[in-house]
Amino acid sequence: VAATRGRIYSALDVSEEGFYQKMIESLRNPQPPKIVKDAPVMEVEEKPRLSKIPILTHYEKDAGPYITSAVVSARDPEGKVENVSVHRLLLLDDSHLAIRLVPRHLYKLWRMAKEKRTDLDVGISIGVHPAVMLAAASSPPFGVSEYGVANALLKGELALIRCEKVDAYVPAEAELVLEGRISHREEVPEGPLVDMTGTYDAERLQPVVEIVNVMHREDYMYQALLPGGPEHRLLMGLPREVAVYEAVSKVVPKVKAVNLSEGGCGWLHAVISLEKQTEGDAKNAIMAAFGAHGSLKHVVAVDTDIDVYNPLEVEWALATRFQGDRDLIVIRNARGSTLDPSADQESGLTTKLGFDATKPLTKPSKGFEKAEIPSTPNAELIVEELKRHIRDVR
Repeated sequence: VAATRGRIYSALDVSEEGFYQKMIESLRNPQPPKIVKDAPVMEVEEKPRLSKIPILTHYEKDAGPYITSAVVSARDPEGKVENVSVHRLLLLDDSHLAIRLVPRHLYKLWRMAKEKRTDLDVGISIGVHPAVMLAAASSPPFGVSEYGVANALLKGELALIRCEKVDAYVPAEAELVLEGRISHREEVPEGPLVDMTGTYDAERLQPVVEIVNVMHREDYMYQALLPGGPEHRLLMGLPREVAVYEAVSKVVPKVKAVNLSEGGCGWLHAVISLEKQTEGDAKNAIMAAFGAHGSLKHVVAVDTDIDVYNPLEVEWALATRFQGDRDLIVIRNARGSTLDPSADQESGLTTKLGFDATKPLTKPSKGFEKAEIPSTPNAELIVEELKRHIRDVR
């Protein structure tokens, strides 16, 4: 559904160049979605029998079948603050799941309910528009509903329904909805599961979700994200690219592109192409990137003539424009990502590196320019004809 950047841009009706601004505007100006009373997801309502859902075991050593595309919505006990976020859910039995709660906004709501000794109502949506997934992964300030961000991305076209049995709202166009409550008392071992790095995440004690009602379309389609696959990495990583783009734009004159690279698991490495006016701009950009996305481990800054999506060009910039004694930033004992198996798993600390692979302004630029072979219209026609013949042979 959303395994390429092009598909995501198409779903949002934006160009590659307009994506960052569209996300930033939607985060700054969320629009409350409309509430409706009838929806496709309400076609069938039934008691929980989770074994009927094709929940997959994706890898050999996974703890069990996992829902990997769940968008979970919840409100604080007073109903004033709403959070919508993406979570993995381990199947326990026909009416119970274990939910992985990272210490972010849903965790905060759960702690608020726990302090009141009450369970937390949740609506679990599967099969939603990519805009909802992106918004749910975008982490706006606590108190801002991600549904409002999604609605802004969709130009006011997002509709929600209120769940039948719990105090939560879900997208009217979802394929499948599980209504449940996160227990304030019961926790069980959860994990391992392959995460964005393609390695197994650790086992932890996590809360149990009791499912009390199920709604779905008559012939619903179950969406599963392959853990560590392109769709997983893009849907989680693109909102972080936006955060990095916005932060870096505040400290340098122009940011052309940001790429949380495939080789960096779409999470741990960033390549930023920028236009600098003074020496030090690239280093400021690197520091801003680390501040915007705390999980970043390595950041490479390059000039605008480098394609951030082409690892050969990025490596070429490192080979020809980088010197370790002057262009390397080393930050020891910084907070890193629990997804990085090489980080200290007890303290969460890691060493972060920044690589300034931009051309030095103090030296003649000619020595750093990429040589190009001049072309003519006739030569370009010959090249295109050769390419066509090569495709025909294949």
